[in-house]
Amino acid sequence: MNGLYDEFRIAVHSVWQRRWIALAIAWVICLVGWLAVAMIPNSYESSARILVQMNTILPNQNQLDAQERQREIEQVQQSLTSAVNLEKVVRSTDLGQNVATPREMQGKVNALRGNINVVAQDEGFFEISARSSDSNMTDGENAKIARDIVQKLIDIFVEENLAGGRGETRKTLKFLDDQLSSRQIELEEAEARRVAFETQNLGLLPGSGSIGQRLSKTNDDLRRINAELSSAQASLNALNSQLGSTSPTISTPSFNGSGGGARGQLAQAQQRLSVLRARGLTDQHPDIVSAQREVADLRTRAANEPSGSTTITQPNPAYSSLQSLQADRQANVAALLQQKAVLEADIASLRDKQATEPGLAAEQSQLNRDYEVLKNQYDELLEQREALRLRGQVQTETDALRFSVTDPPSAPTSPVDPNRPLLLAMVLAAGVGGGIAAAFALAQIKASYATAERLAKAAGLPVLGSISHTLTNAQRELRKRRMRWFYGSAVGLLVLFGILQALEVVERGSVV
Repeated sequence: MNGLYDEFRIAVHSVWQRRWIALAIAWVICLVGWLAVAMIPNSYESSARILVQMNTILPNQNQLDAQERQREIEQVQQSLTSAVNLEKVVRSTDLGQNVATPREMQGKVNALRGNINVVAQDEGFFEISARSSDSNMTDGENAKIARDIVQKLIDIFVEENLAGGRGETRKTLKFLDDQLSSRQIELEEAEARRVAFETQNLGLLPGSGSIGQRLSKTNDDLRRINAELSSAQASLNALNSQLGSTSPTISTPSFNGSGGGARGQLAQAQQRLSVLRARGLTDQHPDIVSAQREVADLRTRAANEPSGSTTITQPNPAYSSLQSLQADRQANVAALLQQKAVLEADIASLRDKQATEPGLAAEQSQLNRDYEVLKNQYDELLEQREALRLRGQVQTETDALRFSVTDPPSAPTSPVDPNRPLLLAMVLAAGVGGGIAAAFALAQIKASYATAERLAKAAGLPVLGSISHTLTNAQRELRKRRMRWFYGSAVGLLVLFGILQALEVVERGSVV
């Protein structure tokens, strides 16, 4: 710790020995820096806020505004900073006083574009700000020009969005009408080409769609018909088998000339069982099981019943019902077979057409694609035209757009840039620091030793002693006088810094 303290004392002593050099460098840096800061022109900024509200009258206008809001914001920002509008600002303010050539006007416009900022805020607010920092003008003139620029931008916004909105709508409608007429002609030509192609190839291109599409659809229909045909044939085979095992007639025993007894009940039960089987029920079905149990019970009772009865033979109604179902299913199978034959013939015809005319499918697809594209474009333009026409009527007959200036252009009283007091202080710090650094660097370059210990360390030899510097009275008086000059110069630097700060305060307060 003592070593660090000694090094610090030695460094301070070396700088103090060269204090005049440090002070001179500090004066040079401060004078040059303060002059550069003084050359920076003050920049004055004026800002205003405007509110733009759209009155929603049409039912779908909210959705339309939500979709177009970002585009409208970008249009406002771009239109206000366009070259035409900036030229209007230059000519209507003091910026255009010394503009004589188009090149000078272009330079003014480019400089003005970088000093204008239009920011879209929430809920329809726009903030417009402008800066002016012309070195050829006074601070008061720059402040006035900044406010005039913002006011002129507001006037241009009102002119373009309120007065010029209806004219812009008419121009847009005319453009859309021209586009619709052009698209309608192209659509009619595409429709004529498609009709002529289909008429010319009527025998090769039946139906709608390309050959490949129709062939794929026909194959799908054939697979569906085959599945239905397999199911219908299986059902018909099962019904034929059941019909073969069913008797066309039934015998009913009769006692004393009338049917009855266990044998008559048995015949009726067998008839009910046949009807159930004709409906397609399996032997595991509960109704079939119950009917079989009843038939077995009646068969046992009929065997024990005394004879003497007569047997009556009559048509079996179950057999008649099965015959009716057989006729229906045969007709269904025949219809499916006919549909299958037609589809197979269509497939063969389409494959033959596809092989003999491979370019027709591609040409037809291209024609259909062109027609659909043109039709979609026409429908979209028509929808846009109608929506724009309705909005134009709303703007014409109602107050659809409300505009108000919530915060008028501010009159700047102090510059926003540069922060000259801070810059002056930074220059002072840089000057003092630069002088001290220069003095310390010279001390390191020059081979001198502040203490006997440093001399002994550097020479590698013992130092027997040191002689103190003794001054005469005249030398002491001269040293005091020089110290007063040094302190006076240092204080003068600080006084000059204070004067510059005071002048800056006065200058800021003098702007009207």
